[in-house]
Parts: sequence; structure tokens; C-alpha cells
Amino acid sequence: MRIAFYAPMKPPNHPTPSGDRRMARMLIAALRKAGHRVELASRFRSYHGNGDPAGQRRLKALGNRLADRLVGKYQGLPASRRPGAWFTYHLYHKAPDWLGPAVSGALGIPYVLAEASHAPKQENGPWAIGYAASEKAIRGANLVFGLNPADRECVKPLLGGGGRIVALKPFIDAAPYLAAAAGRARHHREIAGRFGLEDGVPWLLAVAMMRQGDKLESYRLLGRALGGLLDRPWRLLVAGAGPARGQVEAALEGLGGRVSRLDATAGDLPALYAASDIFVWPAVNEAFGMAFIEAQAAGLAVVAGNAGGVPAVVGDGESGILAAVGDAQAFASAVARLLDDGALRERMGRAAQKRVRTEHDLGPAARLIGETLKELAKGPGT
Repeated sequence: MRIAFYAPMKPPNHPTPSGDRRMARMLIAALRKAGHRVELASRFRSYHGNGDPAGQRRLKALGNRLADRLVGKYQGLPASRRPGAWFTYHLYHKAPDWLGPAVSGALGIPYVLAEASHAPKQENGPWAIGYAASEKAIRGANLVFGLNPADRECVKPLLGGGGRIVALKPFIDAAPYLAAAAGRARHHREIAGRFGLEDGVPWLLAVAMMRQGDKLESYRLLGRALGGLLDRPWRLLVAGAGPARGQVEAALEGLGGRVSRLDATAGDLPALYAASDIFVWPAVNEAFGMAFIEAQAAGLAVVAGNAGGVPAVVGDGESGILAAVGDAQAFASAVARLLDDGALRERMGRAAQKRVRTEHDLGPAARLIGETLKELAKGPGT
């Protein structure tokens, strides 16, 4: 089937890396692995961050014009070259879908969503325009893949009898991380030599963009938490970049010489995960966190904040330890437990890899998506 793919929050070919971009790319990979032909329908970003109604109206008008153009484009193609379904990833009040409902309705094709969220408290707030559009889109969806269990309660009632929601766990292509874990000792030596890191102490790893808002607050909380563990040997490795780098460095300043910021590329990450001992991230307002899945695939035990969809990707007491969100002392206690118990770290690391292989890998996700879309294509009563 030809599928028109669209990500209103951030297109998959956007130059700035993020978990959102990563998940969009993984969905495209899964659709293709399931045998579908995927085409990016538009790079139009409907995201509006400050809630200004005039700005939202401008985006709506532009979206409506683009939708009309897409309808004309597709209707001018032979039936064999038109999309058989529209697939939108990450729709919510700040990033509504002005394209998909119009195009799918005009072409008479299924409208599919992944990671749709609905927040009733926004109905009369600054994003009322985007809220109304998102609610209408969800109500018209034939199918919603729910990536974050926290969204299900508000989304499901909107679907009524015309659509359904299918749980789809966030996923990655785990192969590079699983392979890196098999060479853990070698990667540890190479990373130590490359970045001049001392051996013989546990390496804590954080991988996250350095930007304002929740990411910066997570770094600040991490600095406060680890500041209470200076009586133990460890080194914090930070792989990240962004406009808030100076503020991140200030947030970690109290840790003294125990912090190493690594200029690591995406290709370095599997080896970096494998070379480390514990993955640490407070996850303030995190949706679910792709880095948690990557770390676990490389065999790392995780300490994370118990936020949003994080419990869906990190098994508390199984592949890691979840601490109350925003509680620096609880986070520090969880890290201390893993620092003090190497056997527990190894046991959780093995469980983490097993979890990713069975629940968060590209293969199982592609099978679920493929089977679900096949059923959708058959139509009701077949």
C-alpha cells in the first residue's frame, strides 16, 4: 500500500535531532519493513509554541491551502499512484493536523494516527484553535496507534464506534546496540582512550539535548541528585548539545571534575552506551524517552524519573529503578543502590536487553503495524 506520512510536530527530515524526529523515522522504517511504500506528504510544521491565536489562525490558513493542493495533486494521479492511507505521527493541541483529515476525506482513504494526545483542560486555553482541530482529527480517525499509555484515557472516548486504538510500544532498531553490548570491554577501553577517561570507576551516562524547559530542568535535577553522592566513586558522561549548553554546565558545576561532556555523534552512541555502567535521566515531563530504549538495548540498567510513558519502556525493579518525578533525593538513592550493587546492575542490564528484544525492537513493531493495517484495509465485517 502507498502511505502518505506526515508529522506536524517535526518532519522526519528536520535538521535538528530529537526523540520526536527519531520516532517519526522509526515509524517510516516499520511501515516499509511491513511492505508499504511510504512517501512524505509534507514538511509543513503546524507546531505553535506560544499559544498566540493569530499565529494559530495563520497556520490553519496555510494548512488549509496546502491540503487543497495535496488533494488536487493526488486526484490528478492514476489510482495506482495515489496513497491508500494517510498516516500522521504526533498530533496534539500545539501541533494539530490541518492536512490529513481533508486529504483522507477527499480521497476516501483511511486516516491513521500514531501518538495522538488530547488534553481537555486546553479546550478554552491559549491553544483552543489547535485543540479543536486535534479533537476533530482524532474523532475522524479510523485507527490510532497509542505509543504512550498515558494518552489512552482521553483519546479512546473520542473514537466512538468508527475507530479503534491499538497499543504500540515505542521502538528502535536494536541491532546496533545489541551488537555493541557484545563488545562491552573493548568499547570501554576505546572510549576511555579517546576521551581521556579514568578506568576503575562506574560510568554514569546521560544522553539528551541541551535546551530550555524540561530538558534543562532534568539536567538541574540530575546535578542536585548526584551532588549528594560525592562520597562514592563515579564519573558522569554527558552526550548532548544545544542552545542551553552553558546553563547545563552551570547545573552540573557542583559535581566538580566528575563530569565529562563528550562530543559524540549518533554513530558513537551504541559504543558509548555499551561502555557505560548506568543510564541516568530524571525525565521531567518526558513522553517516554527513546534514549531509555537505546540504553537498555545496550545492556544498561536505568535510573529514571517516573514520568509520562517512561514506565512503559523501563520496567521498575526489572530493567531499572524509577524515582518520583522531581525528587532529587529519591533519584540519588536509586543511583546509589545500583552503584553499590554490581550484581544488581548486571541482572537489570540482562533484563533490559531481553525487554527491548521482545517489546521495543523494529521487527515486532513492524509486524504489529503491518497486521493492523492489513485488517484496516479489509474494512469492517471481513
